[in-house]
Amino acid sequence: MIEVEGLAKVYRVHEKEAGLRGSIRAFVDRRYRDVRAVDDVSFHVAPGEVVGFLGPNGAGKTTTLKVLSGLLHPSAGRVRVAGFEPRRRQSAFLRGITLVMGQKQQLSWDLAAVDSFLVNQAIYEIPDAVYRERLGELTEMLSLDGLLHKQVRKLSLGERMKCELAAALLHRPQVLFLDEPTIGLDVTMQQQVRRFVADYNARHGATVVLTSHYMADVTALAQRVLVIDHGRLVFDGDLKKLVEARAPERRVRLTFAEAVAPERFAGLGRLHRVEGLEVELGVPRADVARVAARALAELPVVDVAIEDVPVEDIVADLFADGRRGAEEARDGAHG
Repeated sequence: MIEVEGLAKVYRVHEKEAGLRGSIRAFVDRRYRDVRAVDDVSFHVAPGEVVGFLGPNGAGKTTTLKVLSGLLHPSAGRVRVAGFEPRRRQSAFLRGITLVMGQKQQLSWDLAAVDSFLVNQAIYEIPDAVYRERLGELTEMLSLDGLLHKQVRKLSLGERMKCELAAALLHRPQVLFLDEPTIGLDVTMQQQVRRFVADYNARHGATVVLTSHYMADVTALAQRVLVIDHGRLVFDGDLKKLVEARAPERRVRLTFAEAVAPERFAGLGRLHRVEGLEVELGVPRADVARVAARALAELPVVDVAIEDVPVEDIVADLFADGRRGAEEARDGAHG
């Protein structure tokens, strides 16, 4: 459904020195530098697949989504979405995709949400019967009862986001580009949006590319993740395998009924933390059951908690590795 080969996007940025002298010099002798927002990125996404697209601020995520949706032209590389070249912005292509950006809105601030829906109905030439059917389905899936006839300015952030999603999906696109769709929402509303995206994917077999700074969004929806840093793709694969490869241990937290001498639990795993009657150990995944059983049998344990290393920490380490690799490549080029 999505084919990206050697994608690059380069911006030419004007540089100006501070102060009056810098302003005068910029007027007579403008200086520019090239900024590579995306650099030689390649990946394929299958029909119906949900893919998490991760990266720190400025990594190139939104730029990539804008290229995929045809808002930006690539500087180099080949991009095809649903068989179309996005940069050409053909009508059939635009009818098959949607781009939802959590920090931007398409609904008219002073109109009721349903009025903006009617505009979209006209733009996409959706027949009345089909429009009513889809609006009914989206109203049910997103719990929009009581919201459609309110002015958008009077909706809460979460209510507005649900209406934004409905407006973006009235034409029933088969490719969804979701850029931070839950940003700023409370935990309950984030969960509702996640459930809706998963339900839409299951009902209609839509392909979804999701960016989010909330790892809970990604872990709830995507098995596969693309990780981009400084414009380069540093990981493409199964999220579970990434966790297992980058964090071969699990955290075992033991709470004791009384003080325990360190030598009694030192052999159970790698010691991370001792705090009062609580001890946290790093234990290889294959040994977790055995270590927990031994601790319960031999020590005055009142509670055991077994957790994975937070995905946020694993991805942060991956970013750090990517930055080190980029710096080493630059050093080698200069050397």
